[in-house]
Amino acid sequence: MESPGIALAQSSNSSLQDRLSQALGYVFRDPVLLETALTHRSAASENYERLEFLGDAVLEYVISHELFHRYPRCKEGDLSRLRSSLVKGETLAEMAQNLAVGDYLKLGPGELKSGGFRRTSILADAMEAIFGAISLDGGFEAVRSVILRLYQPCFDSLPELDKLKDPKTRLQEFLQSRKMPLPSYQIVGEEGSKHARVYVVQCEIAALPNRVEGKGSSRRKAEQAAAEVAFRILAKDE
Repeated sequence: MESPGIALAQSSNSSLQDRLSQALGYVFRDPVLLETALTHRSAASENYERLEFLGDAVLEYVISHELFHRYPRCKEGDLSRLRSSLVKGETLAEMAQNLAVGDYLKLGPGELKSGGFRRTSILADAMEAIFGAISLDGGFEAVRSVILRLYQPCFDSLPELDKLKDPKTRLQEFLQSRKMPLPSYQIVGEEGSKHARVYVVQCEIAALPNRVEGKGSSRRKAEQAAAEVAFRILAKDE
């Protein structure tokens, strides 16, 4: 005979899953799939990692397909940048937070103590696992419908394509379109301690009378910062 404690735990777990299903707009025929999608590897050997693998592939395809039809004149590079902005971990984690996915996660004692239910990487992985679980439970059209519905606000607020390009790319394209010489970058200094190094880079452009400077925790980030300053000056002058 099942003990009252076990029955209560099962009832509570079922109630939690029902709330999540309602938020997702999808009811699982096999609740075990959803339970697995919410189980971190620290909690059980049967966890969400395989479902995450599947969900990642499904999400990439659904978003790629939608962008392809929404932006018929976009080049491949622009479509890739748009897709990256939508499927990145931060976007998925924010979606998971809106759905309160962290409230339903099963975590091991260590992850629970360290606040794993709030960690961006875990929330993003769980979101992908949920998409994988839906695809197995209801098929492709079911998961496509859920993804597009959840992503609708993201599609509506997509930034302009130019803003998705990194500063160096924007600066280079700006100069090329006006047949101007391309910029050159040079490290001119390093600041901070060994474990918190800050690089100082100068960007030289023939169109500007003076070099502009940028700082960052890596050479690449410092170059991007310098390119951003240069681009803003050039764009403002026009």
